[in-house]
Amino acid sequence: MPDAKKDDPAFLYFPTNYRWSMGLLICLSGAPWTGVEIDEVNRVGRALADKIGNDAAWFEEWCRMGDKIETRGRDAERAGHKLTAASCFMRASRYYQTGERFIHPRSQHSMNIYAKSVSLFKEASAVIRHPRIEPVEVPYENTSLPALLVHPDPGTTRGHPAPAMVFFDGFDVTKELQYGYGIPDLAARGVGCLIVDGPGNGESVRFRSLPLIAETERYATPAYEYLADRSEFDEKRIGVMALSLGGYYAPRAASLEQRFACCVAWGAQWDYHEIWARRLELLDSGKVLSLSVPPEHLQWVLGVSDRESALKKLEGFRLDGIVQKMTCPFLLLHGAGDEQIPLAIAEKLFDAVGSRQKALKVFTPEEGGFHHCQVDDATIGVHYMFDWIADVLQVGG
Repeated sequence: MPDAKKDDPAFLYFPTNYRWSMGLLICLSGAPWTGVEIDEVNRVGRALADKIGNDAAWFEEWCRMGDKIETRGRDAERAGHKLTAASCFMRASRYYQTGERFIHPRSQHSMNIYAKSVSLFKEASAVIRHPRIEPVEVPYENTSLPALLVHPDPGTTRGHPAPAMVFFDGFDVTKELQYGYGIPDLAARGVGCLIVDGPGNGESVRFRSLPLIAETERYATPAYEYLADRSEFDEKRIGVMALSLGGYYAPRAASLEQRFACCVAWGAQWDYHEIWARRLELLDSGKVLSLSVPPEHLQWVLGVSDRESALKKLEGFRLDGIVQKMTCPFLLLHGAGDEQIPLAIAEKLFDAVGSRQKALKVFTPEEGGFHHCQVDDATIGVHYMFDWIADVLQVGG
């Protein structure tokens, strides 16, 4: 283990490789809500122990486990055990997407695996009733965005329109992975959730050729209006949240679409151009050996072919002059040991936000959740956020 990691209390399966350790934790962190099994994850990890850094091997081993669990689900389905099958399909979907995340360039095989993961998640959703998950399409310009509408538990609404949150992806996660970040707990509190694959994310970039854009409001407004137009939701109690790069998406959305009732940034952003310019400089100099994703991912999601074009597009990903316009209640969560985004950036964002009601929660090594977006202890972040949302949107739970 590197000296810098010896005092790190987090579970780091591959301490010499940041990307792989964080990738495994993202999979494992969904365990309370998607049934991910630590034994299955450990079997993948053991198979990869002598292949660290080989992303093709990473993909192969996670697919192998996905195939195994999908097969188990099909056997249960044929035997008439629908709930067992749904549980298997939910896990297999997460394993497939965990493996696919690092593949560059994408291949027909990787695209097929991703499509299968989405299909399996939908099959599971058709069976699961707590919470009820509805695949939907959000109108967007001349097309639509794929989304998951997670309904609040019926017993919490008493027949009245419920509050809801729009939940956008980060830089390299997906709506299916984000469901596993505690969304059933949000539904249990009486809050619905629209999880959206925005431009540059999930199905939108893979199957609809929609690249990442700086103008989050272009799709945040349609997402708000989609929920507001549904009679089961209260248009005055619709908030917006997002994680990781979503620390740019959600604050921009709430600042420029002021019908949002609250905003949660699960991790901070400020100037994404500066972040990536620095990352690439450190990577080129050999001062860092591994980023959270392969560097080619940046060009792919932006729809450009070279690094210079990618950096040019990132010049629009800046929050100064925008978040000063925010007026709704705002919560920012950040880990004191976040290796992707320094704490100073979180403090800069928090100070600039114009909302009168705002809160910054920084998680420490002693309490856990001190890594990027609380990936080392997702539950502590989930509970803090969702309790705050329940208070602000005036629900019980």
